[in-house]
Amino acid sequence: MADVTYYCPRCETLATVERDAYLADKSVTPYPLEGWSYDPPGALPDADAAGIRFVCGESEGVEWSADGCGEPFYLNFVRHDDGREVESEPESEFVELNVGPSEPRGPQGPGGPTP
Repeated sequence: MADVTYYCPRCETLATVERDAYLADKSVTPYPLEGWSYDPPGALPDADAAGIRFVCGESEGVEWSADGCGEPFYLNFVRHDDGREVESEPESEFVELNVGPSEPRGPQGPGGPTP
């Protein structure tokens, strides 16, 4: 086991966690990666876990350099499938637009909304 440090990608608070060195780090991101599963810091890594989910300044089992921003961030380990490194993508976020039939569509111009 070794102490490893990571910066929060939002506020740059330093997190120090003790973990096995055999896990290769891929990246630290402010969002989870598609298909990755995450364990809390300080837990023994689950066989399926591909990273650690931190809550900046709040996660147990972590030494923090400051109070932190309270936002989650993710340590992503290198994953392999059939001997090849798995490419990473941010998780998809679905956005629901609240546009009703009576609401104007199109850009606002000098003459008002375009129908």
